[in-house]
Amino acid sequence: MPNVLFVKVTTMQGLTVMRHLLLAATAGMLLSGCSAIDRLKNIGEQPALSSVDNPTARAGYKPVQMPMPAAQPASYNPNSLWRNGSRAFFKDQRAHQVGDILTVTVNITDKAIIDNETKRSRSNSEDSGVTDFIGSKTIKNPATAILPGRILTADSSASSDGKGSVNRSEALQTNVAAVVTQVLPNGNLVVEGKQEIRVNFEIRELIVAGIVRPEDIQSDNTIDSSKIAQARIAYGGRGQITDVQQPRYGQQVLDVVLPF
Repeated sequence: MPNVLFVKVTTMQGLTVMRHLLLAATAGMLLSGCSAIDRLKNIGEQPALSSVDNPTARAGYKPVQMPMPAAQPASYNPNSLWRNGSRAFFKDQRAHQVGDILTVTVNITDKAIIDNETKRSRSNSEDSGVTDFIGSKTIKNPATAILPGRILTADSSASSDGKGSVNRSEALQTNVAAVVTQVLPNGNLVVEGKQEIRVNFEIRELIVAGIVRPEDIQSDNTIDSSKIAQARIAYGGRGQITDVQQPRYGQQVLDVVLPF
């Protein structure tokens, strides 16, 4: 009878484990189901380009709110054809209002080398010096087995050795046209641009967004990426090459679920 009971408990535990595994697999299939169906539909076909749309109409878009200085009174130059801040005699061709286009020159060359090492060690030893606690040696058994011989004896040691190093080098040089999506109260411009290039069965994406000052825009209506505040620059891709470089959905699920 006890053996039968043990078998039943083990079987129930096995069913519970199997149930959890099935639930995890089902959840992974549900998460990847839509993507897998789309990939099956596009077998043998080139990845589709995204449609050109209004950035402010996309789901999740939120207008940028930044701390604004006090409004400054406008200054005028009577009897003068020249406007302060203008770089052309007849008309300033630089972007200055919502819907205008300017070119962002992305020039990123980063290099970082960091090497850190930390060592720490400590050793402690405590001894009370009392060899016979309340006469434990003079008392017959079983008291000698219960009473301690010393009041306090403790030894401890600890050590740690930590090392870390970073060697990173990144370079990205390209141009992308961005659209002014918002004009802040102080005159700064919120810009956002997206570029997609399809080569065979791979799409390369470049996304640039941030806040620029009109004064930093060059006379040829270009601005360097280093002068963009709150810059968000993303460069990546999607397609057959990117798909092969990504781990399978099952492996991604295991990487998240397994604690080892």
